[in-house]
Order: sequence, then structure tokens, then C-alpha cells
Amino acid sequence: MKASELRQKSRDELSTLLTEFARERFTLQMQKGTGQLSKTAQVKKLRRDVARVQTVLNQMARA
Repeated sequence: MKASELRQKSRDELSTLLTEFARERFTLQMQKGTGQLSKTAQVKKLRRDVARVQTVLNQMARA
């Protein structure tokens, strides 16, 4: 997800998205731990998406 797409969303939408990412991250970590995760790059991609959302939220708070 691109930062420009995130900037068009409201704070509530971003918070909801952050919660969804947290759930997805938990499931990916469980799959990785049990050896069921075939695409390990998903964890890295998700971690970066979470960072993007948090960055946009911080920018909104400052503005």
C-alpha cells in the first residue's frame, strides 16, 4: 500500500487498518513458527505497511 493512498484515508480508517494489520501479523508469525508459511516475504511487507500507516498517522497528528 502506498503512502499517497493512505493519506487520503481518515484517522479512523487508518486505525482500523492498523488493527487489521496486527491480526494479520499475528497469524503470519504463527504460520512462520509452525513452518506453514511458504511466502516469508509477506512478513517483511506487512511490517513495512504498518510503519507506513503509523508514519501517516503521526504526520496527521502534527498537522
